[in-house]
Amino acid sequence: MRLGGRLAGAIEVLADIETRKRPVADALKDWGLAHRFAGSGDRAAIGNIVYDALRKRLSHAWLMDDDSPAALGYAVMLRQWGETPDSIGAELEGDRFAPEPLKPEWLAALSSRNLDDAPAYVQGDIPDWAQPALEENFGGDWLAEAKALAERPTLNLRVNTLRADRSKVLKALERSQPQAARIARQGIRIPAGEGPSRLPNVTAELSFQKGWFEVQDEGSQIVADLAEPREGDQVLDYCAGGGGKTLAMAAAMHNKGQVHAYDADRKRLAPIIERLRRAGTRNVQVHDGRAALDALRERCDRVLVDAPCTGTGTWRRRPDTKWRLTAKNLDERLAQQQEALDQAAAYVRPGGFLIYITCSILPQENDAQALGFCERHPDYRIVPALDKWTQLFGVDAPKPRSRDGRLLTLTPASTDTDGFFFALMQRGA
Repeated sequence: MRLGGRLAGAIEVLADIETRKRPVADALKDWGLAHRFAGSGDRAAIGNIVYDALRKRLSHAWLMDDDSPAALGYAVMLRQWGETPDSIGAELEGDRFAPEPLKPEWLAALSSRNLDDAPAYVQGDIPDWAQPALEENFGGDWLAEAKALAERPTLNLRVNTLRADRSKVLKALERSQPQAARIARQGIRIPAGEGPSRLPNVTAELSFQKGWFEVQDEGSQIVADLAEPREGDQVLDYCAGGGGKTLAMAAAMHNKGQVHAYDADRKRLAPIIERLRRAGTRNVQVHDGRAALDALRERCDRVLVDAPCTGTGTWRRRPDTKWRLTAKNLDERLAQQQEALDQAAAYVRPGGFLIYITCSILPQENDAQALGFCERHPDYRIVPALDKWTQLFGVDAPKPRSRDGRLLTLTPASTDTDGFFFALMQRGA
């Protein structure tokens, strides 16, 4: 397909997402099934246009003075892919699959408008209701943090040390130009690429099938590392989901001790079984009902609560969720987080640790929840985490955001990872 066909396909997908209010992954999958003639390169290019358009939807629409799917698609070409009106015209000429041509009014708006004149939330490409929360969390840096959430993310991998070491995996994937992560000790990243370039399908690699690595954001690897599970520990991953942090902790424990993986949502937990088999993990027990955890009450050295949250820290990877999220959704998540923390605390032994994690950058879900938990449970205290960061990752590693060295927030702007929050709380002996 030429650029015209790819652009038309992306516009069609964007319209589908807007009309049917559906996840971007579902819309792209259905488009591919309905257009089987499109090659893998075409589908990757269309997906890149769609994701780039959604990441910067507000600023694109403001500069083009139009929020239609076609205007967003052309804005991606002109603002992000290095195209010009002339180069686009040349590419689309004679292409019967091309979309409607660039409108003069779009070009007039783009040439006459300065994004610095737009409302701040438009400049940051975030919902207007989220601006006060980001200002509270990041002060004068909030706009830079918001803009970083609108950029393409790298592909991140975690080396499974039960099967391989990082140098071995780097060599196995060398055609994909892998790089050792700057922070995560077993992390590997593959550059995001530009324009229509596609990321490698690493799960098709023989080294993946052998269990040498897992796909896992570097931020997720870091917070699992900060939990510091040790050989012989009894660890409960209370909101285990698909098991990414469970696998990371099990490997860090060298298959010694026990990691108990539980999630209230059985569907989210289901993929963990195959992942455990491939990874060669032998010290994990999977529980799909809370009754099975009764024997663990007040017996766990570490209980990890990767709580349900708004996912604002993952907006680079899931930009469609940015525009579906509402203040009401946030209120619902706050109640679920409090409940999860209060329930999980029952499994922590005296002197043990409760670790609270979210993939959010909103202070209501993060600092406020950790502090509120300690107020409700005065036998817990927050253990400063920034010192642990330096001990684990070194003085030269990029630092997360922290007001007082106790609670940590990872962000694309500060650590070049997804947004994550980390709090370590110890129960009195």
